[in-house]
Amino acid sequence: MACNLFLTLQPGNRQMPALGYGTWQGSADDLEKGLEIALETGYRHIDTAARYENEEIIGRVLKKWFDSGRLKREDLFVTTKLSPIDMRPDNVEERLRESLKKLQLDYVDLYLIHFPISVVSNGAEPYGDPNVTYLDIWKKMEDQVDAGRAKTIGVSNFSIKKVDNILKNGRIKPANNQVEMHVYFQQRELVDFCTKNGVTVVAYAPIGTRGYNTALKKFGRPPKVLPDLLSDEIVNKVAQKHSKTPAQVLIRFLLQVGVSAIPKSVTSSRIKENFNVFDFKLDEKDMKALRALDKGTEGRIADFDGWGRVREHPHFEL
Repeated sequence: MACNLFLTLQPGNRQMPALGYGTWQGSADDLEKGLEIALETGYRHIDTAARYENEEIIGRVLKKWFDSGRLKREDLFVTTKLSPIDMRPDNVEERLRESLKKLQLDYVDLYLIHFPISVVSNGAEPYGDPNVTYLDIWKKMEDQVDAGRAKTIGVSNFSIKKVDNILKNGRIKPANNQVEMHVYFQQRELVDFCTKNGVTVVAYAPIGTRGYNTALKKFGRPPKVLPDLLSDEIVNKVAQKHSKTPAQVLIRFLLQVGVSAIPKSVTSSRIKENFNVFDFKLDEKDMKALRALDKGTEGRIADFDGWGRVREHPHFEL
């Protein structure tokens, strides 16, 4: 089975498979096995980030597949991201070169600014550096396209205001905005704005993210009550109607909204389950019921409360 839905990124009409494999929080052994299964299953869109500290693992697996002839570089769409703690104009090229070395690639298909604020982590509580702006970073991101190290560039966790600012001031417009998005937090206004301006959207946490409390614990923060999208009554009714799982319905919903989804799992059965979403279609009644689950900002999971004093930054906004 192969992904038969694609989003077109500019410049160059680059085709991004609408369903990707997310890699946040995967341990070394689990991620290596998980990525092998994902590639065998048919995933051809791989999402990572310098901050995930797993690019070397991904690079080893990809090289093995390339060397064996099972895949060619042009068969894959690979995304990585500039870490918030490396948000300095002079760091952009060096950090992308480091990512490429770890990934064992000559280029990435998409390079993202991971977070709109430069985060300082100096042993105390992290905070946002007001002396660095994402527009300064964007100029250096554009240079990476010119050099061929990144085929397209984009952003992550950016609001409408910030995307619009780049559209008005950048030389190359963002090809993508990767944000949290699922049935409880549908971000319709943001998606509409991006779509109208030719900016594709990738949804992280498309079926929720139980690992968020793990991240909070790492930062010494108390856990929060996380929504259980997979147990939602409406989602389960739609799943039963189509003889599908709740996860498959949640992913299919996003694909039909016109965004890309990057579910994360290192469990073989779930990796395969998440990919098996191309043999059914939600009808308008299904879509209406799922759209009605939107809780607006109350449905947000990733509120970045665990990031020290970052929320005090004058340009912080969700």
